[in-house]
Amino acid sequence: MKRLSIVLFFVLVAGVAWGWFKLNQPAAPLERTEPLRIAQGVIIGGVDHDNPDIQVYNGLPYATAQRWSAPDIPPQWGAIPRDSRTFGPECLQGRDSLAGFVDNILKGNGLPWWKRFVAEKYLAAQPAPQESESCLFLNVRTGNMGGAEPAPVMVWIHGGAHKAGSGSSSFYQANGLVEKGVVLVTINYRLGALGYLAHPALTEVDGTSGNYGLLDQMAALKWVRQNIASFGGDPNNVTVFGESAGAGSVSELMASPMSAGLFDKVILESGSSSGNAIHLSKSPLASVRSAEDVGTEFLSTLAPPAATAADLRAIPAAAIISRAKVRSDLGDYFLPVVDGKVLPEMIGKAIRDGNVPHLPMLAGYNADEGTLFYDDIRSPTLMAGPMVGTLEEREEALADVFGANPAKALQSLYGMESLETWDRGAVDMLGDDVFGVHMRFLGKHNADTGQPTWMYIFSRVPPSKHQTLGAYHAAEVPFVFGKPFPLLPVTHSDEKLAETMMTYWTNFAKTGNPNSDGVPVWPPYTSETDTWMELHYPLEPHRELRARKLDILEEKLNERIDMVTEVLAPRDMALNVDPLAAVSGDEEAVADSN
Repeated sequence: MKRLSIVLFFVLVAGVAWGWFKLNQPAAPLERTEPLRIAQGVIIGGVDHDNPDIQVYNGLPYATAQRWSAPDIPPQWGAIPRDSRTFGPECLQGRDSLAGFVDNILKGNGLPWWKRFVAEKYLAAQPAPQESESCLFLNVRTGNMGGAEPAPVMVWIHGGAHKAGSGSSSFYQANGLVEKGVVLVTINYRLGALGYLAHPALTEVDGTSGNYGLLDQMAALKWVRQNIASFGGDPNNVTVFGESAGAGSVSELMASPMSAGLFDKVILESGSSSGNAIHLSKSPLASVRSAEDVGTEFLSTLAPPAATAADLRAIPAAAIISRAKVRSDLGDYFLPVVDGKVLPEMIGKAIRDGNVPHLPMLAGYNADEGTLFYDDIRSPTLMAGPMVGTLEEREEALADVFGANPAKALQSLYGMESLETWDRGAVDMLGDDVFGVHMRFLGKHNADTGQPTWMYIFSRVPPSKHQTLGAYHAAEVPFVFGKPFPLLPVTHSDEKLAETMMTYWTNFAKTGNPNSDGVPVWPPYTSETDTWMELHYPLEPHRELRARKLDILEEKLNERIDMVTEVLAPRDMALNVDPLAAVSGDEEAVADSN
């Protein structure tokens, strides 16, 4: 037996070494497409390795941008063909958080030790991605070149807490959606401090600061509107969709008047920014600092107090990334902020008051969103620090946030009535607090406008009996794209679920309705019926999903919105300039702003 174990070990090591060798071989180049002219010049794409009917055009620059400035017009290259078979650089970012997130997924899926060993070595062998501050690239995947009818377009905004990720991630490079008749676009946008930092010196020059990543997304959507017809896409049928921070970005785009007319339908997976209360220059809540205050502290060790915008833009990028690692506590403020220009008001207020586009919507979240985050947060809500200590101390902390009676109700509903059961219930509540309440809040208000709205909860659990994550955050992404996470187990039911979800998503992109022949009927959502589709196999709709829990959490969300509204005027600054006018080439908008 001992000899057999030794042999197996060396076989495993040899397999890993061979896999490492293969991974580090350059990928075979894609066969070249015929030259294609777009607004910027001539491009050459590649024929997909797996499906020769699909063409890919990667690393297309949709804008240029000086650091901490709105995006500007994209470069032109005229008749000199640009080879678009490789991805552009990813946006500069810290890599630690994303690596830790993936590692927690591997641990929580209950893999046997040898599979986890192989998975870890597989990921470690991946070459480091190229990255740059000049990173405003997008990628197009199409099977409709020369099609008789233009195809619906789906524009994906990646997640990563507005700090990490890229549109070129291998998770999103799959043919499943395209083979069902859509043109797929994936985008980069500036991240972290480089994407969302605000500072008085920057505001003094440009009239606002922060929100650069959000402006990038708008610039990408404008590029799509102007160019996607060349790829067989329909510029008048664009669905913007995203997960986590990408879904939050969709809600932010909805709340910005500057994105009006850039998309026709929305899909939000586990993210809506309805609770974001960060303002450019004011502190609307005692627990929330202004974005300029945070930006000033963040740059305090990198620039003198009297630094100008030009001085700040000259700071070495590596120093900014290093500072973000040291002051990770400030990173939660690098998000879109109410500035009176890009975002006139708190996103939750805009949603509640109907100051967002009324569009067909598909939205939802996963059944066990809290499992990947609770060990770091140790609280059932983001509105409080860690709740530890005796049961009485935890109860008091919960009551401080929600009030005595709602806190008691939450304890009962989530089973947090003893120290032994507190953590399990707190994990469940955290998922509803961070994601569930915001998804229902957005979906309910959208449905109340009369727009077709479809709500889901994804509840597929990893097949290992040793798994500890349940239906964890981002677990639905491989099912949406039809591309399983490497080395994680996939069952026949998983394959059926992925096929059904891709059909739902693309049906919605085509018509605003996920239903069609061959898939289970998905009832629309209304405030009265409160019907959600549970995505697992077999699929089934549910009414009043977690209704009482979400009701209590929504009362607190509305209270938060009311408190912020009392401090902030609806428009704290005059909306007198469109930072994206240059990108769209809208000379009249620029002239009007002057």
